[in-house]
Amino acid sequence: MAILGIRIIGDPVLRTPAQEVTEFGPEIQKLVDDMEQTMENVDGAGLAAPQVGVSLRVFTYQIGKERGHIINPVLELSEDFQPDEIEGCLSIPGISAPVPRRRQVVASGVDKFGKPVRIAGEGMLARCVQHETDHLDGILFLDRLAPEEKKAAWRTLRAGNYEQTATATVAQRAGFLGSSFGAGMGN
Repeated sequence: MAILGIRIIGDPVLRTPAQEVTEFGPEIQKLVDDMEQTMENVDGAGLAAPQVGVSLRVFTYQIGKERGHIINPVLELSEDFQPDEIEGCLSIPGISAPVPRRRQVVASGVDKFGKPVRIAGEGMLARCVQHETDHLDGILFLDRLAPEEKKAAWRTLRAGNYEQTATATVAQRAGFLGSSFGAGMGN
């Protein structure tokens, strides 16, 4: 297994809808294993394949004792919303904001071997599944913010020191992991 570089906002792969996985073999199994290791090493709640530069519909997650992955997810969402909670993103270091999300989710897809899998949850698990599926559609959590929150987040991103924050985060990850994390930064 390997630690993968995490792409930072500005990288086009984060805004490109990911392609469905059609072949299940050693390559997709390695990708999932590497994503799980990367997510664990950076203490993430979830990680989508586009965040590591791979435009495929795959994500991993770890919320409490719930841990796994799903490929080609299709979501069923409840009509009601949960209270807004603060979200952040490994691809947008240093920025967090309250994001509206549906209360419950059921995600159907397959695992890395092509076998059917289903994730059902609410609360933080539902929030994570929606956040990661957004990544697969080229959507960032910033796109879901209320207008004032969105303006504030984009002001921070446009500020001269955000690039320094993102660069420092990538360098810190690389130093902590002893990997080539910086290779994935999209400027």
